[in-house]
Amino acid sequence: MKYILGFLIFTHLFSSSLMGQEAIIQQEVELQSLLDSLRAAKTDATKNTWNAQFKKQLEVSLHEPTAFTFPFSNLRTIGKITSSDNQLRIFSWNVEQDDQTQKYYAFVLKNTGKVGEHTVIELVDNSFMLPMKTDEVLEADNWYGALYYDIVPVEKSNKTYYTLLGWDGNSTMSNIKLIDVLYFSGNTVKLGSPIFKTADGLKRRIYMEHSEKTVMSLRWDAEYKRIMFDHLSPETPTMEGFYEFYVPDMSYDAYVFQNNKWVLMEDVIGVNPAVETVTVRSINPRTDEIEEIEMVNKWIDPTSSGSPAGKEIHIAVTPENVEGLDAEKKEETAAKGKPTTALERYNARKHRKEKDAADSFANGGKKSKKKKK
Repeated sequence: MKYILGFLIFTHLFSSSLMGQEAIIQQEVELQSLLDSLRAAKTDATKNTWNAQFKKQLEVSLHEPTAFTFPFSNLRTIGKITSSDNQLRIFSWNVEQDDQTQKYYAFVLKNTGKVGEHTVIELVDNSFMLPMKTDEVLEADNWYGALYYDIVPVEKSNKTYYTLLGWDGNSTMSNIKLIDVLYFSGNTVKLGSPIFKTADGLKRRIYMEHSEKTVMSLRWDAEYKRIMFDHLSPETPTMEGFYEFYVPDMSYDAYVFQNNKWVLMEDVIGVNPAVETVTVRSINPRTDEIEEIEMVNKWIDPTSSGSPAGKEIHIAVTPENVEGLDAEKKEETAAKGKPTTALERYNARKHRKEKDAADSFANGGKKSKKKKK
């Protein structure tokens, strides 16, 4: 009897899951249509109308039992990120206004640990009343507004703090990259925690304002367990303190989690992720065409005997004298009437092939014979 009862319960749960999946698929179709209309709107009034309908329908859909794991892949112009511990999911999007300012909207989904159960919490943008505050704890109904694109969970005192990386199109003059911390007190969302150790003391969140004319990198480096970002400097010394004139200066800083704090490390070395193969482009000498070749990502000493140029002597060239050496080589090559760069050599070979083809066509398909000197 207990086996029959168990089978009936399983069948009921399975059929309910299928019905829920079909419902959310249909809802996504409607959401996509509303979102497309929102993105096509031209005035603030029509944007606000479409956005209100989209937000209302999205909230209904996010309460569906399968919403926490459903991809919503057709909603391409909103952010959808899930924490690596699968306990937090955030949906965020922006609506640009006629004056190029931004309004932000977001929903936070908290996994309760039970199948098909999660909590949905709306974040309410109040950035008009909130300047950049690094020392305050904010709540869901008093949010500064941002688009989140990554989550890094960290553990502190047996509690999980979700480090958020985000973007804010601050004004027509500047943008902001930010690092914040989200955590829960029961089912209540809190934003901001004094875990960022900087030269100016502990901060609850980090704002990095920079010129709208440039792009700033802020990313999670999973291989080295650090938050990497461009160091910003004023375009000129006289612009110090005017952050709309700050740009990346080709150096990098990072936050590393040590002793329950994100500790600032300055002037770190950025390293690309290790990859097994690389794509190399080269000119095929037989066809004179550019080809792409997959090669093992292994450094080859150019002076070794097994390398393509192993028989040549290589001398290190400093930036101070490289231009002079290049000019000297080009003068020698030009004096002999030969192309001076790889691109010129490639174009010369290509021109010869085209000329030969034209000569062949003019001779009725026969190759022209060159006179022997």
